Amino acid sequence: MKAEKIIPIAGYPVVKTTSPVLTRYLLRTVWANKKATLFFANANFIVQCRSLLDKIKRGSVTVVNDGVGMDIAAFLFRREAFKENLNGTDFMPQLFSAARRPMRVFMLGGKPEVLKKSADHVSTALNQTVVGCCDGYHGMTANRATLVESINRSQAQVVLVALGNPIQEEWILAHRQSLNANVVIGVGALFDFWSGDKPRAPLLVQRIRLEWLYRLCLEPRRLLRRYTIDIMTFLILCNKYREGNRQT
Repeated sequence: MKAEKIIPIAGYPVVKTTSPVLTRYLLRTVWANKKATLFFANANFIVQCRSLLDKIKRGSVTVVNDGVGMDIAAFLFRREAFKENLNGTDFMPQLFSAARRPMRVFMLGGKPEVLKKSADHVSTALNQTVVGCCDGYHGMTANRATLVESINRSQAQVVLVALGNPIQEEWILAHRQSLNANVVIGVGALFDFWSGDKPRAPLLVQRIRLEWLYRLCLEPRRLLRRYTIDIMTFLILCNKYREGNRQT
């Protein structure tokens, strides 16, 4: 997405774009049989994927903003504003619905039962062709040596990787050149939502940008550090790599 403006957040090249523009870019990539990689960056991504920053830049990855923390950072440290909040949970259904015909999708990650329900959702509710699945537990361990070959053999056009930060980004960056798929996307907890294993916040809570608080209330033990210590680390990184600071 070379024509789109970049807002640097803590050294990451975050693209200032909208879901329609991003959708057109990815669909053109598929139909032209080219390659693209997409990461959704929230505050947790910025902190957890720090060691991958150079690889992200060299890998021509499209990084887009996800969450209110990114909006706050853009305003405080860059005096900029993103056009739209972009997250995989809302964006992926838009991408699939805009496709002229069903795309071939491979799904990697999640618990076995979650993955199965999520794949059924993609096939039925989203009208895509799921050509293969591999869970992020026993399935990934057992098939580690042949996983890329299996994905390529499936002729997947889109690969969704739901392993969480930074594991999914590490896996994608390590294997992207070997993957024939046109579009590879790190989708985090998306399979949990698609399967119904985890509920999304009510629409009103989403609209007022408090979905993070809803998730924290549901999973305080797992998410407390993310929304306390990691948020402070995120803000420190944003300040350290603000405009005028050339460190990477």
